[in-house]
Amino acid sequence: MTMKSGPPIIVWFRKDLRTDDNPALIAAAEAGRPVITLYIREPEEAGTGPLGAAQDWWLHHSLTSLGGTLERLGSPLTLRSGAASKVLDDLISDTGADSVYWNRRHNPAGVKIDMDIKAALKARGVDASSFAAELLHDPMRLLTGEKKPYRVYTPFWKALERDGEPHEPVDAPEKLRPPEKVPKSEVLDDWQLLPTKPDWAASFRDIWTPGEGAARERLDDFADGAIDGYKTDRDFPAIDATSMLSPHLAFGEISPARVWHATRGLTSAKDDVVHFRKELAWREFCYHLHFHFPELAEKNWNDRFDAFPWEAAGKNFRLWTRGMTGYPIVDAGMRQLWKHGWMHNRVRMITASFLIKHLMIDWRHGEKWFRDTLVDADAASNAANWQWVTGSGADASPFFRIFNPILQGEKFDPDGTYVRSFVPELENLDSAWIHKPFDAPENALSEGGVELGKTYPKPIVDHRKARERALAAYKSLKNG
Repeated sequence: MTMKSGPPIIVWFRKDLRTDDNPALIAAAEAGRPVITLYIREPEEAGTGPLGAAQDWWLHHSLTSLGGTLERLGSPLTLRSGAASKVLDDLISDTGADSVYWNRRHNPAGVKIDMDIKAALKARGVDASSFAAELLHDPMRLLTGEKKPYRVYTPFWKALERDGEPHEPVDAPEKLRPPEKVPKSEVLDDWQLLPTKPDWAASFRDIWTPGEGAARERLDDFADGAIDGYKTDRDFPAIDATSMLSPHLAFGEISPARVWHATRGLTSAKDDVVHFRKELAWREFCYHLHFHFPELAEKNWNDRFDAFPWEAAGKNFRLWTRGMTGYPIVDAGMRQLWKHGWMHNRVRMITASFLIKHLMIDWRHGEKWFRDTLVDADAASNAANWQWVTGSGADASPFFRIFNPILQGEKFDPDGTYVRSFVPELENLDSAWIHKPFDAPENALSEGGVELGKTYPKPIVDHRKARERALAAYKSLKNG
């Protein structure tokens, strides 16, 4: 078959760092014209780059992986920095490209940028085509009967189900037609995305391999049997029962449609598949909220919480970030976060509840800490989930649902395996006291090699008193 000629098409990658099920890339390949692949390091206000330092690390390795794949397909990845409109204008002038393809992003700032760019490109006679690839649903189309956005998850889930199965994922193109002249690219190492002195991300490599190849391997392993027991086991942090796909989804290294369809026809218990799909749908719900309520990360959804008497984020906040609160399940979670750039979902809820309700510190401080330290940080999910725990968000858990960190640890980490993994000071403490060393008798502490206040901190707050204080604050808010 003779390849078509014509001006090149620019395919602009954002948080869709994959070749598989990438409609913008596939459409460009099918056009038969030269393809220029591009990634732009946009200013922070664009909201589509890494959300924090942990994601800088991931982006470096993800772009390395994507660049290798695109090189093999025939179109080396061009890296540029700056405002997207300026970068695209320069590249179009340099290459003679007459088309720019991209997959839509749904963060508010990014949507505005894309609308302006599309209008400007069309005004100068350049085709600007955008495609759906980030979500299973279209937030502009999936609305209530009153044509309003959904505010409650269950009706949203039911509407998503009624909408039918997501599109069939499309395999990556087998090759791309290279441009006659490959545009000049910036050097990835010059972006200095990797920490060096110190290399605080050294342990990330123990569990993470960024890139779409690793994403497909994780999905295949999960669908091939790890999903069995998911509904129950996913709550136990010491059990390897979650998909671990969240950072791959956050960077678009795998499409949600690919993940969804991987669960079709499984012999696993139906409840496990449905529960896993509901987790994917919760991600969709968070994006839905963020799209329709752009200030989700800055403002309380329920403005009654604007009057809540938060404490200053001082010493206790710093101890929380370091995993030095004196509550083992909380400390294990915060240390896992620092070590691996990730935290088990059950423990995320426990640590968030502790910050908000035991320490009475504004959820926005926690949201910012998570977005800087999580490799799977996601502007929509992060904001929506912090507000959910607070009780200020959409379809939120009520504020008076205050997790008891002792009981949560005993229920979901009964042998203390998770705590011992990340709080080595307690690894020899008897399981009866692993989640409450402050209540342990002296002989148990001595046998476990624990000296409270020296080898492991005493609790920075008393659970019962902290709970009473939080409930009193909430009651005053209700009565105000």
